[in-house]
Amino acid sequence: MSGLTLVTAPQVRPITLTEAKKHLRVDHTEEDDLIDTYIRAATDFCDGFHGFLGRALVTQTWRLTIDEFPTAEIKIPLPPLQSVSSIKYDDGAGVEQTIDPTEYYVDAASEPGWVTPNTSWPTPLDALNAVRIEFVAGYAPTTDSPPDLVANIPYNIKAGIKLILGNLYENREDNVVGTVVNRVPNGAEYLLRRHKFDLSMA
Repeated sequence: MSGLTLVTAPQVRPITLTEAKKHLRVDHTEEDDLIDTYIRAATDFCDGFHGFLGRALVTQTWRLTIDEFPTAEIKIPLPPLQSVSSIKYDDGAGVEQTIDPTEYYVDAASEPGWVTPNTSWPTPLDALNAVRIEFVAGYAPTTDSPPDLVANIPYNIKAGIKLILGNLYENREDNVVGTVVNRVPNGAEYLLRRHKFDLSMA
């Protein structure tokens, strides 16, 4: 068995209020709270373990829990992987142990990222959730990023989120008389699907 637990939620969202208002052509502040709610909703639809994309969009920390070590590498879900914070396991006596980072190698360049032991993994307690890997995922900003660029997220993803945002803003009811309102705008799905990650691959 395996599971994912959010340890530290994102501190920023992939689309800023300024970006959102520019996309919506809104130049007043009366609807800032409403637009912020739509930013959150559009982001939640795409981001994280339950998101459409199956990936982390901005920096966030997760814990992957598994029952035992695999024979080789451990694939880390929710790409892109930034780093592995710790690998812990319960030993045969049920005491939590932390593996020294020098004892394993982390590949954060691949999707999904993965971690493999230099020699072999230790033998954990034969129990559920005996192994716990804490990792940081998400697109990280660079030091030379513009002020309104919270992370180096692919433009297709940002454009897709903006289309969802625009759809929420323009269609404030679940159904609009005389029209068909898609749950996800076709253009948004087309843009986002190019970056959709299948969690079963991890």
